[in-house]
Amino acid sequence: MCEKKKISIAIVDYEAGNLFSVEHACIAVGLKPLITSKPEDILLSDALILPGVGAFGDAIKNLHKLNLIQPLQEFAASGKPFMGICLGMQLLFSKSEEFGEHEGLNLIAGDVIKFPSANKSDEKVKIPQIGWNQIFHPPDVKGRWDGTPLEKINDGEFMYFVHSFYAVPKYSENILAVTEYGDLEYCSAVIKNNIFATQFHPEKSAAEGIKIYQDWANKIIGNTES
Repeated sequence: MCEKKKISIAIVDYEAGNLFSVEHACIAVGLKPLITSKPEDILLSDALILPGVGAFGDAIKNLHKLNLIQPLQEFAASGKPFMGICLGMQLLFSKSEEFGEHEGLNLIAGDVIKFPSANKSDEKVKIPQIGWNQIFHPPDVKGRWDGTPLEKINDGEFMYFVHSFYAVPKYSENILAVTEYGDLEYCSAVIKNNIFATQFHPEKSAAEGIKIYQDWANKIIGNTES
């Protein structure tokens, strides 16, 4: 009887991550993750998670310091599953305006900007957004979640968010989910080929968040066995 291939999942450690909650979520769905900051571990892994909590500029600085920019870009180009979470999603974009302008990984075209401090009625909006909020299909787009890690999630499901900045993809086809905060509708999940990322934290979003990890894991297992 053939032994099943061990699937390697790299969780990128760049001193700005919610590493252990992501690790626990991976273990809960049957994956065997490795927390690492080594380029060779990243490039040899079957799948990758780029987590993150903190400031964009500091994160990019750390990625440069650890010589991880090119390995992350090469991994994305390899076609293997790549997941970004919170700051990890924002880092995928072209640039951010958080505490100055900073170039991102430029894997998804677009910018990262700050939530407005007031809504259209000039009422104050609390920043950062912290807590539970809903995710929805993009307007006038049916079936976009089909075949993605969100396909088993109900439209309008609550997920857990902690952030002050949000991503604005250049191309609408990269918008996988949207969320409302104040009177702003913004992108809360993205998709591009093998890249899937969420502004919210699936690992902190109870059973529905774990469903996302499980579906992502199932797709990885399917890819490595085919």
